[in-house]
Amino acid sequence: MAVYTQVSAEALARFLSGFDVGDLVSAKGIAEGVENSNYLVDTTRSRFILTLYEKRVSAEDLPFFMALLDHLADRDLPVPPAVPDRNGRVIHELEGRPACLIQFLSGVSVSHPTPAQAQAAARAMGRMHRALTDFSGERPNSLGPAAWKPLFERCGRDLDAIAPGLYAAAGAAVDEVLARWPHELDRAAIHADLFPDNVLMLGDRVTGLIDFYFACTEVRAYDLAVMHGAWAFDAAGTRYAAEIGEALMTGYADSHGLTPAERKAMPVLAAGAAIRFFLTRAWDWLNTPADALVTRKDPLACWNRYRFYADAGETLFL
Repeated sequence: MAVYTQVSAEALARFLSGFDVGDLVSAKGIAEGVENSNYLVDTTRSRFILTLYEKRVSAEDLPFFMALLDHLADRDLPVPPAVPDRNGRVIHELEGRPACLIQFLSGVSVSHPTPAQAQAAARAMGRMHRALTDFSGERPNSLGPAAWKPLFERCGRDLDAIAPGLYAAAGAAVDEVLARWPHELDRAAIHADLFPDNVLMLGDRVTGLIDFYFACTEVRAYDLAVMHGAWAFDAAGTRYAAEIGEALMTGYADSHGLTPAERKAMPVLAAGAAIRFFLTRAWDWLNTPADALVTRKDPLACWNRYRFYADAGETLFL
Protein backbone atom coordinates (compact mmCIF):
# COMPACT_ATOMS: atom_id res chain seq x y z
CA MET A 1 0.00 0.00 0.00
CA ALA A 2 1.10 3.60 -0.55
CA VAL A 3 -0.06 7.13 -1.38
CA TYR A 4 0.67 8.53 -4.82
CA THR A 5 -2.62 10.40 -5.35
CA GLN A 6 -3.74 12.91 -2.73
CA VAL A 7 -7.44 13.01 -1.84
CA SER A 8 -8.83 16.03 -0.02
CA ALA A 9 -11.29 15.66 2.85
CA GLU A 10 -13.92 17.44 0.77
CA ALA A 11 -13.49 15.09 -2.20
CA LEU A 12 -13.58 12.05 0.04
CA ALA A 13 -16.74 13.23 1.82
CA ARG A 14 -18.45 13.70 -1.54
CA PHE A 15 -17.31 10.22 -2.62
CA LEU A 16 -18.66 8.59 0.54
CA SER A 17 -22.02 10.32 0.15
CA GLY A 18 -22.82 7.81 -2.58
CA PHE A 19 -22.53 4.92 -0.11
CA ASP A 20 -24.63 3.87 2.82
CA VAL A 21 -21.64 3.96 5.18
CA GLY A 22 -22.19 7.05 7.30
CA ASP A 23 -20.29 10.34 7.30
CA LEU A 24 -16.55 10.86 7.11
CA VAL A 25 -14.80 11.09 10.48
CA SER A 26 -11.14 10.78 9.51
CA ALA A 27 -8.83 9.53 6.77
CA LYS A 28 -5.14 8.73 6.89
CA GLY A 29 -2.78 7.82 4.06
CA ILE A 30 -1.05 4.45 4.35
CA ALA A 31 2.60 4.61 3.30
CA GLU A 32 3.53 0.91 3.27
CA GLY A 33 3.83 -0.79 -0.11
CA VAL A 34 4.45 0.49 -3.60
CA GLU A 35 1.47 -0.24 -5.86
CA ASN A 36 -1.68 1.80 -5.20
CA SER A 37 -2.79 4.81 -3.15
CA ASN A 38 -4.49 3.70 0.05
CA TYR A 39 -6.28 5.47 2.88
CA LEU A 40 -7.61 4.22 6.19
CA VAL A 41 -11.08 5.74 6.38
CA ASP A 42 -13.27 6.01 9.48
CA THR A 43 -16.92 6.94 9.21
CA THR A 44 -19.68 7.32 11.74
CA ARG A 45 -20.60 3.68 11.09
CA SER A 46 -17.43 1.70 10.44
CA ARG A 47 -13.85 1.58 9.10
CA PHE A 48 -12.81 1.02 5.49
CA ILE A 49 -9.83 1.02 3.16
CA LEU A 50 -10.07 3.38 0.20
CA THR A 51 -7.90 2.24 -2.70
CA LEU A 52 -7.06 4.34 -5.74
CA TYR A 53 -5.49 2.21 -8.46
CA GLU A 54 -2.32 3.59 -9.95
CA LYS A 55 -0.67 2.83 -13.29
CA ARG A 56 0.47 -0.73 -12.53
CA VAL A 57 -3.14 -1.81 -11.93
CA SER A 58 -5.30 -1.57 -15.04
CA ALA A 59 -8.92 -0.54 -14.65
CA GLU A 60 -9.75 -3.34 -17.09
CA ASP A 61 -8.51 -5.89 -14.54
CA LEU A 62 -10.65 -4.64 -11.66
CA PRO A 63 -13.74 -6.75 -12.53
CA PHE A 64 -11.52 -9.87 -12.31
CA PHE A 65 -10.20 -8.87 -8.90
CA MET A 66 -13.66 -8.01 -7.58
CA ALA A 67 -15.14 -11.29 -8.89
CA LEU A 68 -12.33 -13.27 -7.30
CA LEU A 69 -12.83 -11.59 -3.93
CA ASP A 70 -16.59 -12.14 -4.08
CA HIS A 71 -15.99 -15.82 -4.97
CA LEU A 72 -13.73 -16.31 -1.96
CA ALA A 73 -15.97 -14.34 0.41
CA ASP A 74 -18.94 -16.49 -0.63
CA ARG A 75 -16.91 -19.52 0.46
CA ASP A 76 -16.12 -18.03 3.86
CA LEU A 77 -12.50 -17.17 3.14
CA PRO A 78 -11.28 -14.16 5.18
CA VAL A 79 -10.98 -11.67 2.32
CA PRO A 80 -12.17 -8.04 2.05
CA PRO A 81 -14.68 -7.57 -0.78
CA ALA A 82 -15.44 -4.13 -2.14
CA VAL A 83 -18.38 -2.19 -0.71
CA PRO A 84 -21.15 -1.42 -3.24
CA ASP A 85 -22.59 2.09 -3.44
CA ARG A 86 -26.32 2.76 -3.29
CA ASN A 87 -26.61 1.75 -6.95
CA GLY A 88 -24.74 -1.52 -6.48
CA ARG A 89 -21.50 -0.36 -8.15
CA VAL A 90 -18.15 -1.28 -6.61
CA ILE A 91 -15.74 0.31 -9.12
CA HIS A 92 -15.66 4.12 -9.16
CA GLU A 93 -13.44 7.04 -10.09
CA LEU A 94 -11.85 9.49 -7.64
CA GLU A 95 -9.23 12.13 -8.40
CA GLY A 96 -8.87 10.75 -11.90
CA ARG A 97 -8.12 7.21 -10.69
CA PRO A 98 -10.23 4.04 -10.54
CA ALA A 99 -11.22 3.60 -6.91
CA CYS A 100 -12.91 1.10 -4.58
CA LEU A 101 -14.07 1.27 -1.00
CA ILE A 102 -12.93 -1.95 0.68
CA GLN A 103 -14.18 -3.61 3.84
CA PHE A 104 -11.73 -3.32 6.73
CA LEU A 105 -10.58 -6.55 8.38
CA SER A 106 -9.20 -6.74 11.91
CA GLY A 107 -5.79 -8.18 12.63
CA VAL A 108 -2.15 -7.25 12.24
CA SER A 109 0.59 -8.22 9.82
CA VAL A 110 3.46 -9.92 11.59
CA SER A 111 7.01 -8.73 10.95
CA HIS A 112 8.72 -11.78 12.45
CA PRO A 113 6.37 -14.77 12.01
CA THR A 114 6.67 -17.81 14.22
CA PRO A 115 6.51 -21.31 12.72
CA ALA A 116 2.93 -21.62 13.98
CA GLN A 117 1.94 -18.40 12.24
CA ALA A 118 3.68 -19.41 9.03
CA GLN A 119 1.96 -22.76 9.06
CA ALA A 120 -1.45 -21.14 9.63
CA ALA A 121 -0.85 -18.69 6.76
CA ALA A 122 0.18 -21.48 4.40
CA ARG A 123 -2.90 -23.47 5.40
CA ALA A 124 -5.00 -20.42 4.54
CA MET A 125 -3.35 -20.28 1.12
CA GLY A 126 -4.15 -23.95 0.60
CA ARG A 127 -7.80 -23.35 1.53
CA MET A 128 -7.86 -20.39 -0.84
CA HIS A 129 -6.56 -22.55 -3.69
CA ARG A 130 -9.19 -25.19 -2.97
CA ALA A 131 -11.91 -22.54 -2.98
CA LEU A 132 -10.69 -21.29 -6.37
CA THR A 133 -10.90 -24.66 -8.13
CA ASP A 134 -14.31 -23.69 -9.53
CA PHE A 135 -13.46 -20.05 -10.21
CA SER A 136 -13.82 -19.45 -13.95
CA GLY A 137 -12.18 -16.05 -14.24
CA GLU A 138 -8.79 -15.74 -15.90
CA ARG A 139 -6.16 -13.03 -16.00
CA PRO A 140 -2.68 -13.33 -17.53
CA ASN A 141 0.20 -12.80 -15.14
CA SER A 142 1.38 -9.35 -16.22
CA LEU A 143 4.51 -9.78 -14.08
CA GLY A 144 5.10 -13.44 -14.91
CA PRO A 145 8.04 -15.06 -16.70
CA ALA A 146 7.24 -13.43 -20.04
CA ALA A 147 7.64 -9.99 -18.44
CA TRP A 148 10.99 -10.53 -16.73
CA LYS A 149 13.33 -10.10 -19.69
CA PRO A 150 11.63 -6.89 -20.92
CA LEU A 151 11.62 -5.47 -17.38
CA PHE A 152 15.29 -6.35 -16.95
CA GLU A 153 16.08 -4.55 -20.21
CA ARG A 154 14.11 -1.49 -19.09
CA CYS A 155 16.15 -1.32 -15.89
CA GLY A 156 19.26 -1.73 -18.03
CA ARG A 157 22.70 -0.76 -16.84
CA ASP A 158 21.20 1.45 -14.15
CA LEU A 159 21.17 -1.79 -12.15
CA ASP A 160 24.89 -1.29 -11.62
CA ALA A 161 24.03 1.84 -9.65
CA ILE A 162 22.31 -0.44 -7.13
CA ALA A 163 25.30 -2.79 -6.89
CA PRO A 164 28.40 -3.12 -9.09
CA GLY A 165 28.10 -5.94 -11.61
CA LEU A 166 24.39 -6.40 -10.96
CA TYR A 167 23.37 -5.87 -14.59
CA ALA A 168 25.39 -8.82 -15.91
CA ALA A 169 24.55 -11.10 -12.99
CA ALA A 170 20.82 -10.38 -13.17
CA GLY A 171 20.72 -10.91 -16.92
CA ALA A 172 22.29 -14.34 -16.53
CA ALA A 173 19.88 -15.18 -13.70
CA VAL A 174 16.82 -14.28 -15.76
CA ASP A 175 18.00 -16.43 -18.65
CA GLU A 176 18.73 -19.37 -16.35
CA VAL A 177 15.35 -19.32 -14.65
CA LEU A 178 13.40 -18.89 -17.89
CA ALA A 179 15.23 -21.86 -19.44
CA ARG A 180 14.13 -24.10 -16.54
CA TRP A 181 10.59 -22.75 -15.99
CA PRO A 182 8.06 -25.62 -15.43
CA HIS A 183 5.27 -24.57 -17.81
CA GLU A 184 3.72 -28.04 -17.61
CA LEU A 185 2.53 -27.74 -14.01
CA ASP A 186 -1.14 -27.18 -13.11
CA ARG A 187 -2.32 -23.60 -13.51
CA ALA A 188 -5.03 -21.81 -11.52
CA ALA A 189 -6.02 -18.44 -10.10
CA ILE A 190 -3.46 -17.43 -7.48
CA HIS A 191 -2.77 -14.47 -5.18
CA ALA A 192 0.84 -14.03 -6.42
CA ASP A 193 1.85 -11.61 -3.62
CA LEU A 194 1.11 -13.26 -0.26
CA PHE A 195 3.84 -11.54 1.74
CA PRO A 196 3.40 -11.24 5.51
CA ASP A 197 2.01 -7.71 5.09
CA ASN A 198 -0.83 -9.16 3.03
CA VAL A 199 -1.89 -11.59 5.76
CA LEU A 200 -3.71 -10.33 8.86
CA MET A 201 -3.43 -12.37 12.04
CA LEU A 202 -4.62 -12.40 15.63
CA GLY A 203 -2.16 -14.61 17.47
CA ASP A 204 -1.77 -17.76 15.37
CA ARG A 205 -5.11 -17.28 13.61
CA VAL A 206 -5.44 -15.83 10.12
CA THR A 207 -8.11 -13.12 10.04
CA GLY A 208 -7.50 -11.70 6.58
CA LEU A 209 -5.93 -12.32 3.18
CA ILE A 210 -5.67 -8.94 1.48
CA ASP A 211 -4.27 -7.00 -1.49
CA PHE A 212 -5.20 -9.27 -4.40
CA TYR A 213 -4.13 -6.81 -7.12
CA PHE A 214 -1.49 -9.11 -8.57
CA ALA A 215 -3.90 -12.07 -8.63
CA CYS A 216 -3.70 -13.91 -11.93
CA THR A 217 -3.78 -17.26 -13.68
CA GLU A 218 -0.39 -18.89 -13.22
CA VAL A 219 1.38 -22.10 -12.22
CA ARG A 220 -0.41 -22.75 -8.93
CA ALA A 221 2.68 -23.83 -6.98
CA TYR A 222 4.30 -20.49 -7.86
CA ASP A 223 2.01 -18.93 -5.24
CA LEU A 224 3.63 -21.07 -2.54
CA ALA A 225 7.09 -20.23 -3.92
CA VAL A 226 6.34 -16.51 -3.59
CA MET A 227 5.19 -17.08 -0.03
CA HIS A 228 8.26 -19.14 0.82
CA GLY A 229 10.65 -16.39 -0.20
CA ALA A 230 8.58 -13.71 1.50
CA TRP A 231 8.21 -15.45 4.87
CA ALA A 232 11.31 -17.59 5.41
CA PHE A 233 14.07 -14.94 5.29
CA ASP A 234 15.11 -11.95 7.32
CA ALA A 235 14.47 -8.50 5.87
CA ALA A 236 17.81 -8.39 4.08
CA GLY A 237 17.31 -11.81 2.52
CA THR A 238 20.59 -13.05 3.93
CA ARG A 239 19.38 -15.40 6.66
CA TYR A 240 17.10 -18.34 5.87
CA ALA A 241 14.85 -19.60 8.69
CA ALA A 242 14.53 -23.32 8.01
CA GLU A 243 11.82 -23.77 10.64
CA ILE A 244 9.65 -21.18 8.86
CA GLY A 245 10.26 -22.72 5.45
CA GLU A 246 9.34 -26.16 6.74
CA ALA A 247 6.19 -24.82 8.43
CA LEU A 248 5.06 -23.23 5.17
CA MET A 249 5.52 -26.44 3.22
CA THR A 250 3.75 -28.49 5.91
CA GLY A 251 0.82 -26.10 6.24
CA TYR A 252 0.19 -25.95 2.51
CA ALA A 253 0.59 -29.68 2.00
CA ASP A 254 -1.86 -30.36 4.83
CA SER A 255 -4.59 -28.10 3.44
CA HIS A 256 -4.14 -28.51 -0.31
CA GLY A 257 -1.38 -30.97 -1.14
CA LEU A 258 1.62 -30.89 -3.48
CA THR A 259 2.37 -33.28 -6.31
CA PRO A 260 5.87 -34.78 -6.66
CA ALA A 261 6.34 -32.66 -9.80
CA GLU A 262 5.42 -29.48 -7.90
CA ARG A 263 7.88 -30.28 -5.11
CA LYS A 264 10.62 -30.99 -7.66
CA ALA A 265 9.98 -27.65 -9.35
CA MET A 266 9.97 -25.59 -6.16
CA PRO A 267 13.64 -24.48 -6.37
CA VAL A 268 13.18 -22.90 -9.81
CA LEU A 269 9.74 -21.53 -8.89
CA ALA A 270 11.23 -19.89 -5.79
CA ALA A 271 14.18 -18.55 -7.77
CA GLY A 272 11.72 -17.13 -10.31
CA ALA A 273 9.66 -15.50 -7.56
CA ALA A 274 12.81 -13.87 -6.20
CA ILE A 275 13.71 -12.62 -9.70
CA ARG A 276 10.22 -11.18 -10.21
CA PHE A 277 10.31 -9.14 -7.00
CA PHE A 278 13.92 -8.16 -7.51
CA LEU A 279 13.10 -6.69 -10.92
CA THR A 280 9.97 -4.78 -9.87
CA ARG A 281 11.69 -3.44 -6.76
CA ALA A 282 14.73 -2.45 -8.82
CA TRP A 283 12.51 -0.57 -11.27
CA ASP A 284 10.71 1.19 -8.41
CA TRP A 285 14.01 1.95 -6.68
CA LEU A 286 15.30 3.61 -9.82
CA ASN A 287 12.07 5.40 -10.78
CA THR A 288 9.97 6.24 -7.68
CA PRO A 289 9.00 9.96 -7.68
CA ALA A 290 10.81 11.96 -5.03
CA ASP A 291 7.55 13.45 -3.69
CA ALA A 292 5.65 10.15 -3.37
CA LEU A 293 4.55 9.11 0.12
CA VAL A 294 5.86 5.58 -0.29
CA THR A 295 8.37 3.27 1.34
CA ARG A 296 10.82 1.99 -1.28
CA LYS A 297 11.87 -1.63 -0.83
CA ASP A 298 15.46 -2.77 -1.28
CA PRO A 299 15.81 -4.92 -4.43
CA LEU A 300 18.97 -6.53 -3.09
CA ALA A 301 16.92 -8.32 -0.43
CA CYS A 302 15.23 -10.25 -3.23
CA TRP A 303 18.50 -10.70 -5.12
CA ASN A 304 19.95 -12.36 -2.02
CA ARG A 305 16.97 -14.73 -1.96
CA TYR A 306 17.55 -15.58 -5.61
CA ARG A 307 21.17 -16.50 -4.92
CA PHE A 308 20.07 -18.74 -2.05
CA TYR A 309 17.52 -20.58 -4.18
CA ALA A 310 19.92 -20.87 -7.12
CA ASP A 311 22.19 -22.93 -4.89
CA ALA A 312 19.43 -24.86 -3.11
CA GLY A 313 18.49 -28.42 -3.93
CA GLU A 314 15.14 -30.17 -3.99
CA THR A 315 15.64 -31.42 -0.43
CA LEU A 316 14.94 -27.88 0.81
CA PHE A 317 11.27 -28.38 -0.06
CA LEU A 318 10.71 -31.99 0.98
